[in-house]
Amino acid sequence: MTKFTKQNFFFLVGGMIIYVVDIGVDFWVASRYFCQGQYSWSILILCFRGLSSLITQIFSYEWFRNDWEGADTWKLKLAFPVHLFQCGIFIRYWFALKYGCQVAFKQTSSRDASEAGPSNLIQKQAIDAVTDINMLRVFKTFLETTPQLFLQIYILMEHGKTNFYQYAAIIMSFCGISLSMVDYQISLRKSLPDKDEFCVLSKFMYLFYKLLTITSWILSISLIALLSIRISIALLIFLWICGFTWTLKQRTTFCKSTKMEYLYRTVVGIILMFSFFNIKGERTKVCISIYYATHTVVTLGILFVYVFWKPSIIEEICFTIVGILTLSSLVLGIIFLVVYYRYFHPTIYRRPQAYSDEVDGVAGQKDRVKTGRFQNFLMQ
Repeated sequence: MTKFTKQNFFFLVGGMIIYVVDIGVDFWVASRYFCQGQYSWSILILCFRGLSSLITQIFSYEWFRNDWEGADTWKLKLAFPVHLFQCGIFIRYWFALKYGCQVAFKQTSSRDASEAGPSNLIQKQAIDAVTDINMLRVFKTFLETTPQLFLQIYILMEHGKTNFYQYAAIIMSFCGISLSMVDYQISLRKSLPDKDEFCVLSKFMYLFYKLLTITSWILSISLIALLSIRISIALLIFLWICGFTWTLKQRTTFCKSTKMEYLYRTVVGIILMFSFFNIKGERTKVCISIYYATHTVVTLGILFVYVFWKPSIIEEICFTIVGILTLSSLVLGIIFLVVYYRYFHPTIYRRPQAYSDEVDGVAGQKDRVKTGRFQNFLMQ
């Protein structure tokens, strides 16, 4: 059985510190915009923060209900008001730190080797608690961090003036995207049986593939927003409708209740606006090729429009630098994607999965109860 190590514990502590700092940076940036009279930017930042917090609290409480139902009624009664005041993530960090400390520092004996033994039980509780946290961070990444990154880049290109707090927000956004995806990969593989370890090179390949493709797409959407806010909003809504429709067609079975399943599909649709992932554990070579081919065509189309239709804007936004960053990050991201899946992708299943990414709904409802919810949202 995979063990929760001291290194995992320190990474968990670091993740909690970054989470708290990220909250502080969001409110700091929002207050700075508010003091400068840029109320719309301040409200948008707070809306992104509030929406992501609300949705992650809902999922967190629902998972607590599934885990504690019929056994820990008093914990559920305590968890509800805590989640209502948007502090549920700290309960999860407390449990993760509690179990993690026990297995990483206090347990020195390895005599109890049975899977049902106390030592392995606490190991599993620690790993599952961390996986829960990292899954919620993935939701937060695409509900808050990625939109905020888009907003900050758009503000920089639109107004040209830069301030320290803007750079701080962009740096925190990049750190949030990077750490959430890689951390979830690591913790998820620890939580599932019969999985391959995520080696160092795999982590870097996956990190750069995701980060570069998302960066290129955010820059592309920002360029569209400079031409027309309405067009960029319409494009994002269209992309969400396509992603949500795809999840309906896939008939995902991640949540136990129908309402939560539709909320999950809504979140998946938002994630698909920025990055591709497979939600059924099936072969996705064709789907992922179509997805990034479409991104490439749209990105090239945007750059083409600026060169031949809006040349007057080019000098104002340092178009050469932005265009090079957009195109190079897209090309490099796709290169990392191909190399990752060709040479560094860990084998999760006995059958090789070609070009599979995050996976949901691998088994039916009955199997999900036995294997746990993580088996149905497997980021590969």
